[in-house]
Amino acid sequence: MIKRYFITGLLIWVPLAITFWVLSLIISTMDQSLRLLPETIHPHALFGFDIPGAGALLTLAVILLTGLVTANFVGQKLVSWWELLLARIPVVNSVYNSVKQVSDTLFSSNGQAFRKALLVQYPREGSWTIAFMTGHPGGDVANHLSGDWVSVYVPTTPNPTSGFFLMIRRDETVELDMSVDEALKYIISMGVVAPPLRQRNKVAGVLGEPTA
Repeated sequence: MIKRYFITGLLIWVPLAITFWVLSLIISTMDQSLRLLPETIHPHALFGFDIPGAGALLTLAVILLTGLVTANFVGQKLVSWWELLLARIPVVNSVYNSVKQVSDTLFSSNGQAFRKALLVQYPREGSWTIAFMTGHPGGDVANHLSGDWVSVYVPTTPNPTSGFFLMIRRDETVELDMSVDEALKYIISMGVVAPPLRQRNKVAGVLGEPTA
């Protein structure tokens, strides 16, 4: 009985402790941006004490201000001039362009990267896992693949930031009726936190299971 109560208590406190720890780490990291300010306008100099989270607020304000400025014609011209300047710097040009292409693909509202959760057979036939569609094969790779193929990212568990990039025939994938957030929770929890059951018959039929 005591063991059951102890485990129940852990299930309540462990997620809270990890959440607060992650938030504290993010805020303390973003607080380092205060070092960019002149010493005379630091919160400690103005108020006599440090303000936790001031760096986070400053970082968010700078990001929002940057987005506001670059949303108009003049701002876009400044960004174009800045990118032309970076294009003249060896090494920096390659790194910046690669990162920019990835970020534009991931965060673009019109993009298809990480918009769909798929069920794919990996690492062998008959073994299924969750993957995210990232697009379609391109470049010279597309010249060597006949038919309809998709590019997918297969995340590892419980750390989805590492994984594997695969190209799979579309007819060998199953599009899941779950959001990307639900799929990520399912992966991170190692299958413990299952998404709501929807369209079970459709998936079961593809996997060869008996349908209701």
